[in-house]
Amino acid sequence: MGVRAVKHTLSILVENKPGVLARVAGLFSRRGFNIDSLAVAVTEKPELSRMTVVVDVEEHSLEQVHKQLNKLINVIKVTDLPAENSVQRELVLFKVKTNPNTRAEIIEIVDIFRGKIVDVGSGTLGVEITGTGTKIKALEDLLKPYGVVECARTGMVALPRG
Repeated sequence: MGVRAVKHTLSILVENKPGVLARVAGLFSRRGFNIDSLAVAVTEKPELSRMTVVVDVEEHSLEQVHKQLNKLINVIKVTDLPAENSVQRELVLFKVKTNPNTRAEIIEIVDIFRGKIVDVGSGTLGVEITGTGTKIKALEDLLKPYGVVECARTGMVALPRG
């Protein structure tokens, strides 16, 4: 029986300098790991950025990734953020087909998920939702029958609890 790859959320604190993102992403690429989600932005300290990376890796490979990331000159700290010990969220925008007969139904579904209507067009509604992957998938499944025209995702962001 083989070792199973598991999704891991890594928080990587790095110096806010050109080329750091390329070096970190390149490390995953060289090892043959596909990045499921990547979000990068400056932190409360302008000289630092936080990269949140979701990747499918086996446990022993994760240790190697940690070691190699820590060897990169611009990397300050690498933290594995298990779902049970962190707050993880993603923002998604959906453009959904609508007509006068379905508009109220779609708005009701979005309200149930605590989403927002952010745009109203003649034949579409713009929907915003923030939450876990499970919550987002559930809303997406309910919106699909109406016709999801477009979807844009930010990628997962996460912080440790406490």
